[in-house]
Amino acid sequence: MPSNIQIPSTKAIISAAASVTATAMLIRSFANDIIPQEFRHFFFTKVHQLFTAFSNEVILAIDEFDGLGQNQLFKAVEVYLGSILSPSTKRLRATLPQKEKKINVCMESNEELTQRFNGIQLKWRMVREQIQPRYVTMPGDYNSTMISEHRYYELIFHKKHKEMVIGEYLPYVLERSKAVEVEKKTLKLFMLGNDRMMGHRGNPWQSVNLDHPATFDTLAMDTDDKKMVINDLENFVRRKELYRKVGKAWKRGYLLFGPPGTGKSSLIAAIANYLKFDIYDLELTDIRTNSDLRRYLISTANQSILVVEDIDCSIELTNNRPKASRAPMHPHQYGQENRVTLSGLLNFIDGLWSSCGDERIIVFTTNHKDKLDPALLRPGRMDVHIYMSYCTPCGFKLLASNYLGITDHPLFLVVEQLMKVTKVTPAEVGEQLLKNGEPETALKGLIEFLEEKRKNVEFENHKSNQQAPEAAVPLELEEEGGNEGEANVISLEAIKDLVKMNKVSSDEVQVIKKDEADIILRGLIQLLLEKKETQVLKIDSGSSAEKLSLT
Repeated sequence: MPSNIQIPSTKAIISAAASVTATAMLIRSFANDIIPQEFRHFFFTKVHQLFTAFSNEVILAIDEFDGLGQNQLFKAVEVYLGSILSPSTKRLRATLPQKEKKINVCMESNEELTQRFNGIQLKWRMVREQIQPRYVTMPGDYNSTMISEHRYYELIFHKKHKEMVIGEYLPYVLERSKAVEVEKKTLKLFMLGNDRMMGHRGNPWQSVNLDHPATFDTLAMDTDDKKMVINDLENFVRRKELYRKVGKAWKRGYLLFGPPGTGKSSLIAAIANYLKFDIYDLELTDIRTNSDLRRYLISTANQSILVVEDIDCSIELTNNRPKASRAPMHPHQYGQENRVTLSGLLNFIDGLWSSCGDERIIVFTTNHKDKLDPALLRPGRMDVHIYMSYCTPCGFKLLASNYLGITDHPLFLVVEQLMKVTKVTPAEVGEQLLKNGEPETALKGLIEFLEEKRKNVEFENHKSNQQAPEAAVPLELEEEGGNEGEANVISLEAIKDLVKMNKVSSDEVQVIKKDEADIILRGLIQLLLEKKETQVLKIDSGSSAEKLSLT
């Protein structure tokens, strides 16, 4: 039997759908204009609660901003999820921040990522919503920034796993994100910017990428010294709980001292590359007051190295502390006068302000350790003192390996013998090895340089000895026919001059007890005069420690 049902034409179906859509749009527009937004939000919320009331899932939202400031947990989640993206993720977002070298990849909006943690299933979702423009404060910037979208991550899991997610999983995400950031980190070298002088309230530090190639493998230091530094650094970074337990701020102070050109700056760069720490180069002469110094120092980040080079030349921080003077009524009435004091620096290094930050290293360098105030050198401020010496045979072999690619050569013995009698810095050795890439030619050039330097030093010493006034060495020789018991006097200044005239290494001078002062002086003068191939000094046992007799 034929059916009486008539199938509508395609044109009729499209026309009906268009009518329904237009009616829905009209109703929606009418509702938006007539029904208040608060009522609509309340209605949709109740509907959503109705559908989710019977669900076992819990949704944990992690917003990008917490009030007017950035939410650090959101940034950690973004970094973490970027490291575990699955091949099934279809939409990704890639960025290359300014001054960075590595591309950051993360989830795009409305994408989902499923993960298992300790046997439970977790699902992440990235959500973006357009909002009314508002101003927020970015990290390290006191100026507000306008945003017009709301970004947040949703973490979806079964409600019975809520304690595990909050107590174990989220801390795990934070730790993993820190490890990922260290792996992808581009080291920075920070310096004080010029904007701070104009009253800007932003971050006073400006940065450039730190591309210094120095490492502990290329550093011309004795092997034992390098091992000591590396072990001390490793102990420092893994003892956070110990520092907290004993009540100490989590920081470490290093004093690098020694002649110019011995590798102090290279050691700092090697430490930064080893620990993946940024460097803050602080020029004390650019700072006016102690308050400014504190403000700049507390704006430095954790896991960083604060460096003050040539501290003995930077500011008046030496042995003689100036007496306190009355502060001027107006801070700038004396123009550019520098009023940063040793007390202000010490208060930050070891005072209450030292706890404003974790995992920080403070490095001072100087060519003259003896000029520094002892208060600056004590443990708790400068915990480790590292002497950067002249180039040693061990350091030379490392430089030869780095510059020439050789570990042994017949000329090594000649170079090492010359280094024992000639003071030369690693920088000078490296410069000579750079002059020629052929090992034998480069080594011969270095030998000629060392011999020339030794001759120049000997000539200068001989010249200074000839020009020295006779009073500098008050020796009065005994005249012929004099009484046998009579003795002429050699003062302690004469001994000092003899030491200067003769090259006596620290290994040749033995330190013994104070009550054996006569023995010390007898042996010292015997050594000095034997070196000069002159007559022998005899000490009058009845004389004091400051009077010697010559026979």
